[in-house]
Parts: sequence; structure tokens; C-alpha cells
Amino acid sequence: MEAMPPRLEETQPVSRWRWWVHLLLVTLYLVGLTLLGLERHKIIRPALTHTVRGLLTVCGVELVLFGLVIGAAWLASRASLDDLLLRWRGKAMPVVWGAAYSLGLRLALAFLAVAAVVVLLATRAATLDSLQNFALNKRPGVEKMVDVQAMRDNPAYYWLTLTLVSFVVAGVREELWRSSFLAGMKNLWPRQFGSTPGQIQAVVIAAVIFGAAHLSMGILAAVMAGVLGLGLGLIMVLHRSIWPAVFAHGFFDCASMAFIPWALELMHHLPGQ
Repeated sequence: MEAMPPRLEETQPVSRWRWWVHLLLVTLYLVGLTLLGLERHKIIRPALTHTVRGLLTVCGVELVLFGLVIGAAWLASRASLDDLLLRWRGKAMPVVWGAAYSLGLRLALAFLAVAAVVVLLATRAATLDSLQNFALNKRPGVEKMVDVQAMRDNPAYYWLTLTLVSFVVAGVREELWRSSFLAGMKNLWPRQFGSTPGQIQAVVIAAVIFGAAHLSMGILAAVMAGVLGLGLGLIMVLHRSIWPAVFAHGFFDCASMAFIPWALELMHHLPGQ
């Protein structure tokens, strides 16, 4: 008697309402951070405080709150590893790709900034003086996030900012948020967002939302966050994994944070400051 082929286990499709709960929780999380950012804008102290203990406390609270939201979203949708792009692909390659993409993103942002300045000057929409004043007065609100003096004076604070804040609080948390958002869009509207071009459209939507959430830090920070989010989302779609984007984000923020104390000191010594 011929042996019967092994029966493939059928997976039950997840109810749409579960994915609606997933997407709603993920979106409301960012809305909550936006509202919190508007409140922080009124506070003079930096969000990450000025002490190591305070920094660790704030990071811990943010990670726990994020974990609760993402955990609740996962309990609703039961998103798979592939839904959330959590598979690690290629031994050490995510780290290598991350470092390379970090450099590419920085060059892309620099190119866009130079192009914008050239266009504004060529069309006489701005002068060199007005652009300098704008850059000084509307620069990304770094001082609202970290204590620059503490970064100068406290090595532990400095290195925690470069590692914990850059790679975990920013890198892992934000890319997991982005992959959760993409998963919700893909599973709720598979025809529109299920293909690679559709996923790119979802990345654009996520980048716009993500950029708008940074408006409390200034227009430059919002634009940079949106462009950076777009690039990181494209990396995730290309590699079908969040990890190259996580390391790209971490290296990008780490390099930026490393030079903040000296960059701001230099800006304060510019003529007219």
C-alpha cells in the first residue's frame, strides 16, 4: 500500500480586526510620543536628563512602554518573524551592511542639504546670512534630548548615549516600530502593500508620519527624521530584515552623538554668536 504524503498543516488566516488592533496600537504609540514631545518642548531640561542614573531610568521606561505596546500588538495579530522582518540573515553581514548604509545615508542627507542651499541661493529665495541664522536658530533640538555638558564631562553618560541610546533605544525600538507598521499595512491591504512596490509605498507613509512626530524638535529635525526613516525603511524592504537598518540607524546616531559636544561648541563660537 502506497504511503500517504505528509499532511501539510493549514494555517488559519488571522481575523482582520486583529490586524486593525495591531496597527492602531502601533500608530497610537507614535501619536503618544508626538504629544509627549510637544510637552517636552516646554521643558528646559533635556529628555534624557543630565545624570547616568536618570538616563538609564528614562531609557528603561521608554523600552518597557514600547515593549508593552508591541507586545499587545503582537498578542492581537500574532505576527510572525517574517511579518516583523526579524530574521537575521547572513552571519555578520547585517553589521557590515549597517555600517555601509550609515555612511550612505549621511552622504545622501549632506547632498540633499547642499542641493537645497544651492536652489535657495540660485532662486534668491534666501541669502547666506538668512541661511546661517536659520541653521543656528532652527537646528535640530539636540539639547532637548541629551545634556551636552554631561556628554563632555561624564564618560559614562557619553558612552551610554553612543551605545544604549543610539543602538537600542533608537535603532532597535524605531526599526521594530517601523516593521510593525509595515506588517499592519501589508496584512490589512495585501493588494496595495503586499508587493515590493507596495511595501515601498508603505515605507513612504511611515516616513511622513515619523518625520511629523519630530516637529517638536524643529523643522530640520523633522525633515531629517523623515528622510532617514525613508532610507531605513527601504533597507528593511530590500533585505527583508530589520537588522541592517537597526545597525545603520545605530551607527548613524552614534557618529552624530559622538561629535555633538564639539560641533555645538564650534557653532557657538561662530561670528555673531
